[in-house]
Amino acid sequence: MSAAHDPLLPAVCFGAVFHERHAPVHNRFVYPTAFLRLPLSRLGDLSVPLLGVERANVFSFRSRDHGPRDGTPLLPWLSGLLERHGLAGVADGEVVLQTMPRMLGFLFNPVSFWFCHDRAGTLRVVLAEVSNTFGEHHNYLIHHRDRGPIRPGDELRAIKVFHVSPFLPVAGEYRFRFHAEGVAPAVAIDYWEGGERRLSTAVGGRARPLDGRAMLAWLVRYPFMTLAVVVRIHWQALRLWLKRVRFFHKPLPPLEETTR
Repeated sequence: MSAAHDPLLPAVCFGAVFHERHAPVHNRFVYPTAFLRLPLSRLGDLSVPLLGVERANVFSFRSRDHGPRDGTPLLPWLSGLLERHGLAGVADGEVVLQTMPRMLGFLFNPVSFWFCHDRAGTLRVVLAEVSNTFGEHHNYLIHHRDRGPIRPGDELRAIKVFHVSPFLPVAGEYRFRFHAEGVAPAVAIDYWEGGERRLSTAVGGRARPLDGRAMLAWLVRYPFMTLAVVVRIHWQALRLWLKRVRFFHKPLPPLEETTR
């Protein structure tokens, strides 16, 4: 199996992010995107042109941008989290972090996904690490109640407890579907509130081996991607404001950093 097809090997994915708001007004957009898929057990061995791991480069991955956000190793933090929630016994294999790196030192990552596998390479748990534009973060720990394998297309739910958009309330639930295997990994998230699907989102891309050619292709295609994420968020917010969508003031963040 080639590196581009193995979900447990380092990869760069080129694809798109999709949003469609269904109610109370319709608003839809699709933007190009790129992201990394990094097996955490291999971070110390990565040596890729243009990509620095714990050091400055055109692209850089920093442990302090994830998990406890103190620069300590990520795997022990995640292992402790899984242990506290009784999941360490089933998610005892490779962990693949799907995320965007810093570009020229700048980063805004709306959501990163930690794909936690068992020793046979089967997906068992996903940690969705969500950030908002107020500098706050929250983790949704997602798994089947019976702790069984997460298959492509399975729907898993999480109660919404964290403020992201001022045009949506902190109420209702997210419904996740993961397609983490193969050459085109993707995540779909629907937001439901009041018995109605209000928002559909998806992010996915075609995987390539993580090497210097792939990082150069990213730089050439999307040289300002991380900055563009912030600009696009505010542009879409302006469109919703002009459509007179109800505005919700930001509540206090949840007391716990992780919910399930």
